[in-house]
Amino acid sequence: MSLGAQIASISFAVFVFGVVFEMVRRRYLRERYAILWLVAALLLLILAVWTGLLRVLASAVGIATPSNAFFVVAFAFLLLLLLHFTAVVSRLSDETRVLAQRLSLLEQRTEAVEDANAEEPPAVATPRAGDRLSQSAAERVRAGSRS
Repeated sequence: MSLGAQIASISFAVFVFGVVFEMVRRRYLRERYAILWLVAALLLLILAVWTGLLRVLASAVGIATPSNAFFVVAFAFLLLLLLHFTAVVSRLSDETRVLAQRLSLLEQRTEAVEDANAEEPPAVATPRAGDRLSQSAAERVRAGSRS
């Protein structure tokens, strides 16, 4: 790998580290997923710094130049991350569907209870001996509830 490509690879890996740390700090990225990105950046940094390992990997796989092997490893790791996040999105989609169904059932039950309560006549308070409500006012309330 040429010195320019090595410097670009190291810079890219350091940039990914910085972006991931900043996203975790601002709470845009949860620690659980940050670990995956940090592992990816660490792997790229190791391969960019230790070019001997990259040469061995390139020759073992049959890739002509180590810089191409670097990008193949980066691409493979991104594909694995994509697969992982697709699985996470699928699971969350299923959970969202189940929660929407439960919410719909709860809304249906709430409407049924509200409809049942609306059909019952309102309870009228009858005056007791110690209440301030006069007898004539109580009769007016009762007469109003009958009509």
